[in-house]
Amino acid sequence: MHASPGSGPQELARPGELVILFDVDNTLLDNDRFSADLDAQLVQALGEEGRMRYRQLYERLRDGRGYADYLAPLQLLRRGFEDDPDLLELSSFLLDYPFGERVFPEVWRMLAQVQRFATVALLSDGDMVFQPRKIRRSGLWDAVRGRVLVTLHKERELDSVRSRLPARHYVLVDDKPRLLDAVKAELGAGVTTVFVRQGHYASDADADAAAHPPDLRLDRVGDLAVIAPELLFPADWPARDPMPEPV
Repeated sequence: MHASPGSGPQELARPGELVILFDVDNTLLDNDRFSADLDAQLVQALGEEGRMRYRQLYERLRDGRGYADYLAPLQLLRRGFEDDPDLLELSSFLLDYPFGERVFPEVWRMLAQVQRFATVALLSDGDMVFQPRKIRRSGLWDAVRGRVLVTLHKERELDSVRSRLPARHYVLVDDKPRLLDAVKAELGAGVTTVFVRQGHYASDADADAAAHPPDLRLDRVGDLAVIAPELLFPADWPARDPMPEPV
């Protein structure tokens, strides 16, 4: 069970001044583990040939749309498997998957801690059916009090983000250096980028090669609970009352 968002007697930033945007997949939850479980289920239901066909369709759709869609390949797989009951079971596997068990350790504590001095939201790419369901089933939706944005391409939706969540300064926490680079190029000093070395995109080489390297690098997203909050703020941030010590 996740911890409830905390509240401290003093604040480093007033509400709405600082917004922290968290990616979901491989930043807050282990999507690589889910993907491996899905592969095992595909082999069990459809055999290795069926798994390979699903993955080919998945990659084709992702390349064309720019985001992951796990349900659409099942629709396309129906041809050739119309009389196979295991194909129907795969939809239940996806929709009922226990994503709460895939949230990384210390995430609940970390979210509670950072919500003591910032507005916290989720910024995720994905389809409009499976991705929101994943976030709800994980418990993350409730943990950020429904402040969830699911887009096609985060870096192209920054105006929408700023409209819904206006702030003086933003922090973006993500496992993809390319995305962090693109957002930094757009927002400049208005954003602090935090690279989390988790998941298959988490390459320090890619981060080093970026035109705008990450402002901070963490081995685990849970480390945000113990770093000095001042590291997330720009250098010219006005002095505030001291931040309560991490709990």
